[in-house]
Amino acid sequence: MANEDKKDFNAMLNDSKDMPKIQIITDEKSIEKYGGSRMYFAPPIDYDKVMKRVPNGKVITVGKIREYFAKQNQADFTEPITAGIFVSISAWASYQRSENETPYWRTLKANGELNSKYPGGIEAQKLKLEAEGHVIITKGRTNIRYFVEDYETVLFELE
Repeated sequence: MANEDKKDFNAMLNDSKDMPKIQIITDEKSIEKYGGSRMYFAPPIDYDKVMKRVPNGKVITVGKIREYFAKQNQADFTEPITAGIFVSISAWASYQRSENETPYWRTLKANGELNSKYPGGIEAQKLKLEAEGHVIITKGRTNIRYFVEDYETVLFELE
């Protein structure tokens, strides 16, 4: 995102934009990719609520949150683009607040990867996760990416 200092992320977080909703998709490639035609859209505040549930020492992935929302709402999958955007909005909204923090740094991308779009980028997320006992590893030579080592063993289970 650009111009984070000029945006009111808490207003964005609380703007449901006609969500939640289910949309039926008809594109065969998408149906095959996601395993069905019932696509769920969760409002931004729902991502924030789930992210707040992840305790110290645990992590979750955006994919696990999407799976949870789909299951809770009898959908085949949760729309992935808005999911990534809304997780970032939740992170920035928390960063802009002086209280009621959302531990957004515990929400990872696929395969336990850190999220460069969070406040302070990879370095800030890395420091927060290491402070909670996680080991951060790198992968790649030129395009270096950062991951929580063995993140699967500390995944928070939503139910």
